[in-house]
Parts: sequence; C-alpha cells; structure tokens
Amino acid sequence: MSDEAIESAISHWAPRFTTQGVDPNDFRRVTAALDTWADWLDGWCANGDEHAALANQAEAAGHWLTAGEAWQRATLSYHFSKFVWVLDMERHHQATMQAVAARRRALQFLDPTAERLECQLDGETLVGNLRRPTSLADSGTADSTARPGLVLLLPGLDSAKEEFHRWEDVFLRRGMATFSFDGPGQGESGYRLPLRPDYEVATSAAIDMLSGRDDIDISRLGVAGVSMGGYYAARSAAFDHRIKAAVTVGGPYESGSRFDTRPAISRDAFMQYSHSKTPEKAREVALKMTLEGVLPQLTQPMLVIFGRKDRLVPYEQAERVAREAPNATLVMIEDGNHVCNNYPYLYQPMAGDWMSEQLRN
Repeated sequence: MSDEAIESAISHWAPRFTTQGVDPNDFRRVTAALDTWADWLDGWCANGDEHAALANQAEAAGHWLTAGEAWQRATLSYHFSKFVWVLDMERHHQATMQAVAARRRALQFLDPTAERLECQLDGETLVGNLRRPTSLADSGTADSTARPGLVLLLPGLDSAKEEFHRWEDVFLRRGMATFSFDGPGQGESGYRLPLRPDYEVATSAAIDMLSGRDDIDISRLGVAGVSMGGYYAARSAAFDHRIKAAVTVGGPYESGSRFDTRPAISRDAFMQYSHSKTPEKAREVALKMTLEGVLPQLTQPMLVIFGRKDRLVPYEQAERVAREAPNATLVMIEDGNHVCNNYPYLYQPMAGDWMSEQLRN
C-alpha cells in the first residue's frame, strides 16, 4: 500500500490517538517521518521503545509515577503501531504482546490493584483487565467499603484493552469498577478466536467469571462499547439481562452494507480479525453483523452517543438503533466525528455520569 494509507489513517483516526493519550507532538513527529504504509509499524514501535527507555530510567531512579506514565505512552505506541496494520501478522503479534507487557508495567505503578483475568470460550482463553475505584466520592454513597458496580468496556474492530486507560478512568473516578475486555477478534484474544457477529457469547462468559467475586457488585452491571464495540454492547445487553444499562458510542446498526466503502486498511483489518481467507468471506461475515430483530429485546436503558459528521458509520444508523430499542436515548453531537473523539470532553463525562446514575438506581 502507498502513503495514501498513511493519509487515510491520519484522516480517520488522529483525534482517537490523542483522546486516548498519545502526545500530539509524538503523533506529528512519528507520522511526518513515514514514507509508506509499510513503515507505520516500525515508526510507532520505535516511539514506544523511546518511552519504554524513559520508563526504565524513571524506575531506576525510584520515580514510580513517571515510570507508570511513560509505560502507558509506550503501551499506546505499540498498540497503535498495529491497530489496522496487517501486512505481517507475525510482527503484528509481536507488537501486540509488547503493548500487553507495557500495559502491565504501567498498571504496576499507576494502579497496582489492577488484575489480569481470564475466561474460557470455545476452549480458548479471553483476557481482560479489572480495575476498581480507589475512592467512591462521586458514587452516591458515603460507605467507602461498599462494593462498586462494574462496567464492561468493549473495544471495536481494531481496538484492544490496552487502549482504554483514560476511558477506564472516566468510570473509575465516578465510583465504578471497570473490566476492559479483549473478546473474539480483539487484542491478544484475537489470534485464537475470530471476531463474531454473536459477540454476546463472549461477554456472557466474562460475566459468568466475574460473578464469583465478592469485591464488585455484579447486580449493578453496565456495558459500554465504542465503534464496533457499540454494536457488541447492544447485542450483549439484548441477550444478557444481567446487564442493567448500556452505552454505545459511534456504534453501527449493521456493517455489511458499507463494507466496500470502508477505508482499504480497515477492510484488510476486518479480513484478518475475522480470520477470513478472502475479501468475499470477510464481506459474508460483515453481512451477518446486524442488530435487525435484536434491539426489541434490549429493554434496559441505553444511551446512544453519535457524531453527525461520522465518516465511517452513517448517523442514520444511530437513529435506527435508538428508534428500535425500547428504552434508548439518542444524543447526537452535531460536529462529532467517529466515536466523537473530536469532542472527548462532551461524550466521556456524559457516558460516565449517565452510567453512574443507572447503576446507582
């Protein structure tokens, strides 16, 4: 692929990088130095290595917070090196595991109570990170020993749990625990299991595993998904009513009709993450990804947040989601892009406050 792919990645996803914590200066420096799409992974991994070196220096000096922050910057660089870069899946896997390792080091210093948890699906392992709030100051209870409610955070097509530090903090600061989850086709779980239209089987398996814990209140359970994760969140809530509330940000109603108009790098990623051998097989999978006939079962409260200027998912799809789900509320951000990442100060607190209210009640 040519540098047209680099321009496509920058055009569609630049706000996402900085919203999730990539330094804007890093973004400009790294992307400006790239000549072809083949260079993308190397450029971002080199940036990750620089931050990993800073983290090691801070560790050696006993500066734990500085080390944790540097490890998180390294995490994001490794993650975004391969998010839609699928030219060499062996190197893609290496970068994924670098992101996983860096995230574990980041959490060692930024949230040492975080836990890596696993559950089983179809004989394979799915992985997630559980974090609990350090304070319940904004949770509506004065009892600091109370068990917090839990929000499952679901990535999209090309995302993974390592991308979600800031997204987790939105809910943690409001007194809710979070479980960021690599389901089928996502992150380190995606090499074993392909993405699947019936993603709810994975979230139900995760809920089964989490239900045995005594440090979270599983009766106050929500789900929040971004991009394709919004589709996954809606399906999960529709089929598992242990979920009491759902938030979808930039989520599609269906994926098949727009498969051929996706950016080429996104189509290639879909083919790899669905374990499809050909574009035609990938299109067949995409056509099965629909909420038609599903949303009437989603009777729990659902907040649908969408940007009218989304170039990846037509805003009419969000209107259809809100129209067919019996208890949905649609918030359309007029100048919002995909997942409204050009307005993080609008959609993130909106989602956090709304979910806090739902789980509190």
